[in-house]
Amino acid sequence: MTDGSMEELLAAARSRLDDAPRERLGELQEGRRLLGIPRAARIVPRGTAWHLGVLLLTDDGVLATGDIVRSHAEVRRGFAAESQRRRAELSAAAARGGVPEGETVHIDWHTIDPARLDAGSSPVAVRGGEALVRWSAAGGYMPLARYLDERIELLRHPPERA
Repeated sequence: MTDGSMEELLAAARSRLDDAPRERLGELQEGRRLLGIPRAARIVPRGTAWHLGVLLLTDDGVLATGDIVRSHAEVRRGFAAESQRRRAELSAAAARGGVPEGETVHIDWHTIDPARLDAGSSPVAVRGGEALVRWSAAGGYMPLARYLDERIELLRHPPERA
């Protein structure tokens, strides 16, 4: 498979998604000091993408999904686990970055280069000339075309109460 055929699959997916909802992309910026006083971290906008499971499809690229955070105002409270505290900090950082309350933002995503696919760092791989997607760390690979079809259908027609 040439990366051109993968690009053709992605271009066809973009045209099918033209009026589908997008989600925000963001980048965590750790707080800097201003006059010696530390400022709180915030998530700054970096565009939008269609969320297709382990992939984020932008107008001109494809990204591997990282963390997903829902924006909430900062609330002081105790946490049973450090992971809960970190999620709350990220939610507050999204709010400080201008993400409206309750909206999601994707952070820690990384660009997938169709010309340099390796199974170690990307959910997309090419085997036997076919583009494949690994939809979970424990899951197997499935053809990219079928994966995109399924994910686009779910995005355009979500299950009831989803």
